[in-house]
Amino acid sequence: MAKSGLASRLYRGEAGLNIVGRRKLWFTVAGVLVLIAVLSFAVRGFSLGIEFAGGNSFQVPASVGTLEQAESKVDEALAAEGGGAEVVTAQKVGSTSGEYYELRTSQLSADQANAVKAKMADEFGINADQISGSQVSEAWGSQVTSRALLGLVIFVLVVAAYLVLRFEWRMAVAAIISLFMNLILTAGIYSLVGFEVTPSTIIGFLTILGFALYDVVVVFDKVQENTRGITANNNQTYGEAANLALNQSLMRSLNTSVVALLPVGGLLFIGAGLLGAGTLKDLGLVLFVGMAMAFLTSILLSTPLLVLLKNQDPRIDAHTKRVLARRGAIARGEITPRGAARQAAAEEATDEPIDPEAAALAGSAPKVGARPAAKRSAGARGGRPAGGGGNRPGGAKRR
Repeated sequence: MAKSGLASRLYRGEAGLNIVGRRKLWFTVAGVLVLIAVLSFAVRGFSLGIEFAGGNSFQVPASVGTLEQAESKVDEALAAEGGGAEVVTAQKVGSTSGEYYELRTSQLSADQANAVKAKMADEFGINADQISGSQVSEAWGSQVTSRALLGLVIFVLVVAAYLVLRFEWRMAVAAIISLFMNLILTAGIYSLVGFEVTPSTIIGFLTILGFALYDVVVVFDKVQENTRGITANNNQTYGEAANLALNQSLMRSLNTSVVALLPVGGLLFIGAGLLGAGTLKDLGLVLFVGMAMAFLTSILLSTPLLVLLKNQDPRIDAHTKRVLARRGAIARGEITPRGAARQAAAEEATDEPIDPEAAALAGSAPKVGARPAAKRSAGARGGRPAGGGGNRPGGAKRR
């Protein structure tokens, strides 16, 4: 029979991917990525929106031309009246009153903002009343950030308490570390690529926390099921049972992530890319990046980290040593595995290797010519009728 493909083996949990066994590789990769992210935080920083950095916003009717033309003319107005200010972002926004361009600039004083607005009206050939402007203080962004950090702390505390009650403290520690790793790597991508950080981005960051936690809990639930009473089994270590749980839940995690990423991708690429909804772009981008990172960290980091913590437990450590010592003794021929002697004798008699599964089925099947294992009647003796006389009817005597 031909071997089944990788996809079908993944669905059955039989892919045999050695994820936990290569945990040093995943830890090294994660450490390097975190180092790159931290260096990016220190060197490049973040591209903050005007809600966090402060600035001015101007709305111009879309009838003045293309977005590129509008941005170019605003740059000219800023160069003439803005005192060195520049356009930070430009996007097309739709509303019930029609479409318009929203151009956000660096911080301007009140006099500079009025002068730039008049210059823009002259450049576009429209009335100054058709251009609306507003000023945003960075204090509002600081307040949003502090509230978000407070929400993050409360969320982590509640999650840690739940995981300790539902599983154990080692699983709680592994899940929280995986959660923070997800946030750091997502923020690192934002810093490296230069994506703009807006209030929608902060909301997206808080949203991906729940998704990342859900993925980890799904995997840990299977790990707990596979490792229950593991110390009574000398054939499998805790790491091997956890790796089996990963293979069994891998396809479920993948399907969950794909199903979650499809609507977010539609929100990002269709809503923001085709329809030009800038707010959807800010929200969809962080959700897409964060959910993808949550899938990777829940598979490649959380469970290997859990195994590392569990191996510090004296009971698990002693159990692992027993399993490895038994395997070494079997490899040296000092111990014969259960059922191996009978199989070796059968192979020697037939000069052919015997499939263990086929041998087990053959041992349970009735032999040729054997009587059915039926229950005898209460009066039966030796398989004969109770009345005696063997097969002679009535038990009549020979004359």
